[in-house]
Amino acid sequence: MASRDPELSERDPEIFKLIRAEEALENRTLRLIPSENYVSRAVLEASGSVLTNKYSEGYPAKRYYEGQDVIDQVEELARSRIRALFGAEHVNVQPYSGSPANLAVYLAFCAAGDPIMGLGLPFGGHLTHGWNVSITGRYFKSIAYGVSPKDHRIDLDEVRRLAREHKPKIIWCGTSAYPRTLDFPAFRAIADEVGAKLCADIAHIAGLVVGGVHPSPVGIADVVTSTTHKTLRGPRGGIILCKQEHAKDIDRAVFPGLQGGPHNHTTAGIAVAAKEAAAPEFKAYAENVVANARALADGLLSRGFTLVTGGTDNHLVLIDLTSRGVPGKVAAKALDKAGISANYNAVPFDQRKPFDPSGLRVGTPAITSRGMGIAEMTRLAGWIDDVVKAPADEALLARIARDVEELCKSFPAPGIRV
Repeated sequence: MASRDPELSERDPEIFKLIRAEEALENRTLRLIPSENYVSRAVLEASGSVLTNKYSEGYPAKRYYEGQDVIDQVEELARSRIRALFGAEHVNVQPYSGSPANLAVYLAFCAAGDPIMGLGLPFGGHLTHGWNVSITGRYFKSIAYGVSPKDHRIDLDEVRRLAREHKPKIIWCGTSAYPRTLDFPAFRAIADEVGAKLCADIAHIAGLVVGGVHPSPVGIADVVTSTTHKTLRGPRGGIILCKQEHAKDIDRAVFPGLQGGPHNHTTAGIAVAAKEAAAPEFKAYAENVVANARALADGLLSRGFTLVTGGTDNHLVLIDLTSRGVPGKVAAKALDKAGISANYNAVPFDQRKPFDPSGLRVGTPAITSRGMGIAEMTRLAGWIDDVVKAPADEALLARIARDVEELCKSFPAPGIRV
């Protein structure tokens, strides 16, 4: 007779305790990192399912291994749901995350040394858009565009000038720390003028696009990449949307170009998240994310904070702490002690080093998933102000942490059973 398969708590009590500790931490703290969120219990169940047992190199109906009847259905569901959600012609749900999805775009359209363009990391861009510490900045001739010194918004005149000068194969339109709406048609016009592929990376704003509170690049850009977590509230995965004419190139770049078998348990989680995002309440969620971000920005402005671009149109706020005389790293670590998770971040034209920058990046996706609203944003702005005024006051930080925990009890975290 086969022996009983022990539960995690028996098999590995150390990991079991750490998972429970993380559940408690996520439940009792305010998570303001814009790239984080809570997934539903259903997404967690799909992501932790027996689908992790299957190896499935290839695509539905074109696998290299047998026994794929169920897996093919799972992937087809994920593809069809994402395709309908975004109105895309073709979808690939196999990228392991956002960075591999972006690498697949390079492999599909570029050769080593080709010129590419993207928003520079210090101005709110992403590493994979050609920054020099990334493989994308080392294997391609990367030309970074920036923001205007006057208002810290993307300088489209500079984008056009650089594109005309360097004739890039790809122009990236996407950000990781930029609080304003992206003008996809303007980028399209520039790309057409110089014969470049336009690639939109909407990893941060995918849920806002689905919810109708940010314009969609689908049908405008040649290719759209995204993660499936962040504002989309799915598992840690990646997707690529493209026009049908690019489908074969993109699929070949993902497999066999970059990856082996897809993570089928993640694909199932993506399918569940896509179904949830198609429900009417998701639109209300996206609207509330933006409303909360604007309310938080207003609360910070009223307390004398300087915000990059003066506010926000999306899910995040970038705070410039230069006038407060407190480095972003000091503020972030003090906030963490106060039960508020944020991340230190460079601001445009930052005079400090990247690992010790002047800014603080905060966002509202996770706290909005808990059901928090305008009143909580006002209170949160006050707490941030108190912490930045006295980041070394341990008694203050402890008091705020207790107040945060009490607030969190009124807004249970989705997907977590504590």
